[in-house]
Amino acid sequence: MNINEIKELIMAIDKTSINKFDIEMKDLKLSIQKGGITSMECITNVEDEVEKEINIIENKEIEKTETDDNTYIVNAPIMGTFYSASSPEAGDYVNVGNQVKKGDTLCILEAMKLMNEIECDVDGEIIEILVENEELVEYDQPLFKIKVNG
Repeated sequence: MNINEIKELIMAIDKTSINKFDIEMKDLKLSIQKGGITSMECITNVEDEVEKEINIIENKEIEKTETDDNTYIVNAPIMGTFYSASSPEAGDYVNVGNQVKKGDTLCILEAMKLMNEIECDVDGEIIEILVENEELVEYDQPLFKIKVNG
């Protein structure tokens, strides 16, 4: 749809009793409202653009956290299913507020039926658990925030 077609559409709708008109195509989203705001947005792939912006914001927040207040982020070394405990009946390996030492098991990531224990790289305190039990995680996704001792 080119700009002239959009103008014709606006003029045609203006002559009717329609108060609001929305149309969404592959590379165009158009919303027309009489007496209100008219907006036009052209994005080739809206989902990709939104995901890029979210990733940029998350990465900036993580970098800021690491440098500003001595926080260490534990990222997933592999893609898999996150388990907070060794079995459904067992207690979680760690909870917010727990003190951890280098080498302590933080969680399990299951990948291809293999259970991989994820160990802590620093001594500190768990300040945030960023994923839920049994959640699928991506490679390099942040899992834990740890306030480093010292």
